[in-house]
Amino acid sequence: MPIYVQHEVLGRIPDVFNAEAIWQAPGLALFSRRPLLRDLLERCPREHRGRAATRCFSHVTLMLPQDEVDDDYHLTRGTRARELAQTLAALHQKDFGDLLGTDQVRYDVLGKEELAPGEVEVRFGHAVYLPAPDEKALFNISVSRDSAVWKPVCPVYSNQRLALIGGSEAMASYVASGWPFGDDGAILLLNDGPDAQPVVQMRPKDAFDCSFDASQGHYVIKSKRGTVDAQGVPARLLLKISRSSSAPPLAPRGPAGAMSAAQAVSAPAPAAAAAAPGRAAVWQARPALPADAGELTAVPMPSRRSAERSGETDATYAPVEQRQRVSLVALALPRLSRYRDTGASTLEVPFSQALGLNADPAAGTAISFLVNDRDELYACTDSGRQRVEAPASFTPVDARAIRLLPAPPAMAERYCATLCLAHPISTPIAMGARFQFGRSTPALAALRVLDSPRFLNTGNRSDDDTGSGTRGGNDNRSGGGNGGGGGSGASADRLGLSRNAFSFEAAPQGFRIGRLSASQALYHLDERMEFVAKIGEASADAPYLLPAGHHLVAGHYVLRFDA
Repeated sequence: MPIYVQHEVLGRIPDVFNAEAIWQAPGLALFSRRPLLRDLLERCPREHRGRAATRCFSHVTLMLPQDEVDDDYHLTRGTRARELAQTLAALHQKDFGDLLGTDQVRYDVLGKEELAPGEVEVRFGHAVYLPAPDEKALFNISVSRDSAVWKPVCPVYSNQRLALIGGSEAMASYVASGWPFGDDGAILLLNDGPDAQPVVQMRPKDAFDCSFDASQGHYVIKSKRGTVDAQGVPARLLLKISRSSSAPPLAPRGPAGAMSAAQAVSAPAPAAAAAAPGRAAVWQARPALPADAGELTAVPMPSRRSAERSGETDATYAPVEQRQRVSLVALALPRLSRYRDTGASTLEVPFSQALGLNADPAAGTAISFLVNDRDELYACTDSGRQRVEAPASFTPVDARAIRLLPAPPAMAERYCATLCLAHPISTPIAMGARFQFGRSTPALAALRVLDSPRFLNTGNRSDDDTGSGTRGGNDNRSGGGNGGGGGSGASADRLGLSRNAFSFEAAPQGFRIGRLSASQALYHLDERMEFVAKIGEASADAPYLLPAGHHLVAGHYVLRFDA
């Protein structure tokens, strides 16, 4: 594998701001002298033919002891550092001008805490690039361990060909926060220009599995050597490439009419297959139907035996009780600013490593979602927490994704987002019986997953459950609790869910919904969880009919009623 970053520490430099002392030793060159910057550039050319150098590296990063850089900034506003970079660039141009071609010589001077007095660290190579003063970033690279907290790594510029990302400055041009693979691997990005997405490769190739997750829009990198993290889970790193807002728009097609690299990555498989020349598309457009095709209906053929022996059959039938199901498929995250007078400060919903709702504080948490009393939504993991906005999708482990959807506009005053569960929770219900759902009803109690002080952080106050006094006519008030997650009665269900919220009964036409509390807000969503209506007056005698497969929102719960 070629060396993409040349790295060396020069020692015994009396004055680290003396360009001549860093560039070349005084006097005649002796075989026993220690190599300095000029010698390193000469021994490591960018291109060579045989033993003769044909091209020289032109971008060099210098790191000086941090104390020296700080003193220079305090006393001279960084004048000595700028003069050092300018003098070294002039010496570089003077000694290697014939090997530079059209390349511009650029130097950058930085500080580093780990360097001892008299030491200077130099870095140059194929993956070391210094942008011009007015050059804009083309892409921004960020990494994550859990798809929730993304940490920036580096920008990629238009004229930058390579970038090497790893866990150590000794071998990479950029260091990724939380790098899980040790020092034996790196990510190599190849930039083919503003009209193409950078190519992502791993070094060494045979030690890693790197794939692009088109549904999430990031790369998933895993080690093939069995590396595990602190939780014993196979180590992985997620890498996202975002196009900078200042970058020119991506060209729709290449010069030959083929899809660009960025489109090939982001396009769905059917479109990519159809666009590839010389390959048959898997998905083909259906042929046009005749004009009277809309009148055609498939009719089952009658059985010959049933026609010959009408009224006779060998089948035996046994009565089976018809049962329907109610499933909790999502959580409607409330706007806590509406409940500020109750003392509710945060609502946090944690998920386990299996992406199930985690109500045990001692169990490990893969990711949690937090809403504060300013209606700000955060995703929290071991890597920290980050502000998120809907829509978004999260894959904290190699399992199903957790989707975050924006609240429908008709519900946005009450809710800030809808959190879809990776594993819905279902319970059967009998047909022909009427049940009630609410805080004080046993029916569907298994679906009221937030009925615990574990999820709500409240202030030191105690209120009754009268349902009055909340801003905007909210349903019910929160009970008292402490700042450590609530005390007696500080269940999160007390925000927005009445003691008796609604009644429901399975019927052949769907489900009959009755509104039991005048202050309880009920919303009807269709099978795609799109808003249909707000349920107003509805009772057992005049119920609201909810079609099978549709959703009902009450409090924090998005319930799907299946026939």
